[in-house]
Amino acid sequence: MKKNNVLFLAALSLIFAACNSKSTDKTTLSGSIKIDGSSTVYPLTEAVAEEFRAEQPKVDITIGVSGTGGGFKKFGRGETDISDASRLIKDSEIELCKEKNIHYHGIPVAYDGMAVLVNPANHWVKDITVEELKKIWEPEAQNVIKKWNQIRAEWPNEEIHLYGPGVASGTYDYFTEVIVGKSGSSRGDFTASEDDNVLVQGIKGDKFALGFFGLAYYEENKESLKLVPVDNGNGPVSPTFETIKNKTYSPLSRPIYIYVNSTAAQRPEVVAFVNFYLKSASVLSKEIGYIPLADELYAEELKKFETFVNTTTKK
Repeated sequence: MKKNNVLFLAALSLIFAACNSKSTDKTTLSGSIKIDGSSTVYPLTEAVAEEFRAEQPKVDITIGVSGTGGGFKKFGRGETDISDASRLIKDSEIELCKEKNIHYHGIPVAYDGMAVLVNPANHWVKDITVEELKKIWEPEAQNVIKKWNQIRAEWPNEEIHLYGPGVASGTYDYFTEVIVGKSGSSRGDFTASEDDNVLVQGIKGDKFALGFFGLAYYEENKESLKLVPVDNGNGPVSPTFETIKNKTYSPLSRPIYIYVNSTAAQRPEVVAFVNFYLKSASVLSKEIGYIPLADELYAEELKKFETFVNTTTKK
């Protein structure tokens, strides 16, 4: 009987050891990850970071919002590990990275629709054309196009108050490129901010406001803002999951990115975070108001990142 008890206890101890071994399979990481850049990409990166922190509480993740351009400046100086970007990196930013011997890997993480917005008390704007947006925002409009009825005669004889991202924003770059025809070219007499929440508050409190920013910030503030359908010549279209995915909401939809520093990619906490990002983005992007990539594209980006990490480690 005693012998049986000993055997039983020995078996039990083996079971407990196996269970404990399984429970500690997940590597506990530490360290820090510095991220900065686009205010458009920020909500997705913050959501991913929040989920990642739950699994890896010893990894300190800080996320700044300097705008895409401001983020790339810090990234190019080697001050950050990851840069959020709502556009592709520019030639001048590539040159800055080369000067500082910074190598990187860019990864698309979702699609975003750019929202055109007015105050809910605005009863006259039901839609707006790409040509009308250009007429309002082009450099020649400054001190010339000042009132709503200069856009459509039936609109009121009241001032237009414009709100938009600052010039360091990738959203500003993209909007001016596809609407005005030249990236970074627009009138200067508008309320600008790198913080989209400032723009939300401005439009929310101004009956005669017109502005634009990433769709995710509209999704968070639906009760306070009015979304304006955009007509590119094929009829007015609002940005939705379907219209962005099937590209009928054109030209105001685009991919958003993260850029990873090659030196940072040698650290296990950064590699784990980026892998987690690509595995989580499909679900989290929908929750926030972005449109996820196809599953096979996320899988492809994971493989590309793995190759980048392996190449970086061998250098």
